[in-house]
Amino acid sequence: MKIEHYRKSDELHVKLCGELDEHHSAYVRMSLDSLLDSDGVKRLYIDMSELAFMDSTGIGVLIGRYKRLKPRGVPIYIESPPPAVDRVLGLSGIYNIMIKAG
Repeated sequence: MKIEHYRKSDELHVKLCGELDEHHSAYVRMSLDSLLDSDGVKRLYIDMSELAFMDSTGIGVLIGRYKRLKPRGVPIYIESPPPAVDRVLGLSGIYNIMIKAG
């Protein structure tokens, strides 16, 4: 699992590459939390275009970040999920709490 990121003003852009599953969820969780500790993040964009696989533990990682950011009023945007990942996200109801962008 590889995580790329950059800041653009008050936006945090994160790109997940690889598989977001039980074996990588702790690493992704810790990495995202570390990035989100930065002051001034008003929007989180998660680019999933290079995410090959995601299971229920990946959904748990996303929901955890949502619960962490909701009190701060920080929306999460999901970008470019591949069809298989998009299906998991849709079935899980993630799009009811996060925004599908592009």
